[in-house]
Amino acid sequence: MKTSSLINFVWATLIFVGCTGVPAGLRPVTDFEPERYLGKWYEIARLDHRFERNLSNVSAHYYKKNDNAIGVVNRGYNEKTGKWEEIEGTAFFTQNESVGSLKVSFFGPFYGGYHIIALDRKTYQYAMVVGPRLSYLWILSRQKKLDQQILTELVARAEQWGFDTEDLIYVDQNRPDA
Repeated sequence: MKTSSLINFVWATLIFVGCTGVPAGLRPVTDFEPERYLGKWYEIARLDHRFERNLSNVSAHYYKKNDNAIGVVNRGYNEKTGKWEEIEGTAFFTQNESVGSLKVSFFGPFYGGYHIIALDRKTYQYAMVVGPRLSYLWILSRQKKLDQQILTELVARAEQWGFDTEDLIYVDQNRPDA
């Protein structure tokens, strides 16, 4: 009994540790400036996951916390229930603040990877973020709508990197009370 519990604990630990890595072949941006990344971002496109299923008008607000952490508040409108949903989490840099690679937690000690692999270096107006596997992808913008040419270029890069871009969900950001 003790041995099987220990094996389960080790497997669970390995699974959760593996949830913060960068997918093979991808690299987070360098020369990252966290202060410029803070503020509100709108979700333009994403790959589907149960924790965002049925959500429109999704946004994320990033803010500096006292302990060298970054706070994040994710918010979206659930089209099925007709209610706003919101969750708050905390992110920490996995290397140093000049590398756009973080681990974020919304549920206690369990972390997931948050890796910025494309970024508008001049004005920080758009970003492409991945999780630990190629099944996690988000395209974000400071505005509710991203220039079509930029969006097309980001989607093409994502496809080259191995993401299933045919499955992208383009997020409706047109709710008037968002």
